[in-house]
Amino acid sequence: MPQYEKILLKNMEQPGYSGSLQDYERTGGYQALRKVLKGISPADVTDIVKNSGLRGRGGAGFPTGVKWSFVPKDHPGPKYLCCNADESEPGTFKDRQLMERDPHQLLEGMVLTCYAIGAQTGYIYIRGEFRLGATILERAIEEAKQAGYIGQNVLGSGLTANIYVHAGAGAYICGEETALLESLEGKRGMPRFKPPFPATHGLYQQPTVVNNVETLANIPHIVTRGAEWFASIGAPPRSTGTRIFCLSGHVKWPGNYEVPMGITFRELIFENGGGMRSDSKKLKGIIPGGASAAFFTEEHLDVKLDFESVAQAGSMLGSGGVTVMEEGTSMVWAAMRLMEFFYHESCGKCTPCREGSSWLLQTLQRIWARRGRAEDLDMLLDLCKNIEGRTICAFGDAEVAPVVSTLRYWRNEYEELIREAEVTRPAKGEIPVFTH
Repeated sequence: MPQYEKILLKNMEQPGYSGSLQDYERTGGYQALRKVLKGISPADVTDIVKNSGLRGRGGAGFPTGVKWSFVPKDHPGPKYLCCNADESEPGTFKDRQLMERDPHQLLEGMVLTCYAIGAQTGYIYIRGEFRLGATILERAIEEAKQAGYIGQNVLGSGLTANIYVHAGAGAYICGEETALLESLEGKRGMPRFKPPFPATHGLYQQPTVVNNVETLANIPHIVTRGAEWFASIGAPPRSTGTRIFCLSGHVKWPGNYEVPMGITFRELIFENGGGMRSDSKKLKGIIPGGASAAFFTEEHLDVKLDFESVAQAGSMLGSGGVTVMEEGTSMVWAAMRLMEFFYHESCGKCTPCREGSSWLLQTLQRIWARRGRAEDLDMLLDLCKNIEGRTICAFGDAEVAPVVSTLRYWRNEYEELIREAEVTRPAKGEIPVFTH
């Protein structure tokens, strides 16, 4: 792997760095904000981000500057910025580290974004379980207010940028941007129909931008060092910059790794992660982008970690949660465990998702308990087909990905469990004998 410079994790890897305002300023913090307020227009800030090629780091990968440009310039009412800090995707834990270890990096990114889109108010919608992160952010906001970086008349410029922390109630669906907005308004967290989109009808039906933590944390660095600098990193032109990947599972060194976009799974797992935890067991499966991404196999180790390459290989980069599984792991069990999560977290608004997740889970549990039948496999695929693309948000597509991909690559494991069931299943007319 070539040498590269870390961007988002650089500060916190310095000895003694506490994440305080004083430490952040010592590393150049809030200089991007000072630079902008000296004479860079909001439109120019948007163009800088657009030209950098930065794409959303929360899952969808939509170009950030383009999303900002959708906000109407002449809107007479308020505009809002919402930071999606509801990091609930299984296998993903990068945003938590960014908030807890370097909170001012996120806050500066939010103030710059408020300036660019013309918003005076920003909300950090944080996962309810992240109580430490919420406390640290509240303290950092107060520090920034006292220093004049947040609030009324920021640094004497006339800019107003108020930022508030709002804790959710632990619902995975609130990571979806419109469900997040519903929850922020005090309603039940359920996705909205689109269109209209949040850029024109978001929070309180006002123009709103929703970006996640990692996306916003990149903004100060792009403004300070320029669009060309950021666009030269990674796999330009469509996957630029670095990305924090959450490496977990059966590896020697699990953790968050910030690497240039475009390195391979092999490099991430075996160079950064130290390889498989057991030298006697080979890699069997990879979840490339959080629980909602389709599984990969050992044959995908040389796929590049960028948006296009992963999509072409049949999955998605998603939230950046890379989970590694070794030989001996039952992929039927893995799919069932993920389906238990999706069934529990379905908001219930869409019938295909609400009912389909229940049927998928029951079928998987029956197969795992050695009570499955051969026709269950076709039924699983048929259920997935009737869920995918038929729900308001992407949750339906997410929940079928583990089932479809494990059936594609490890169908033999499903068939083996069904064969075991057929051996023990009573013949027709025979009275089954149950033993404890």
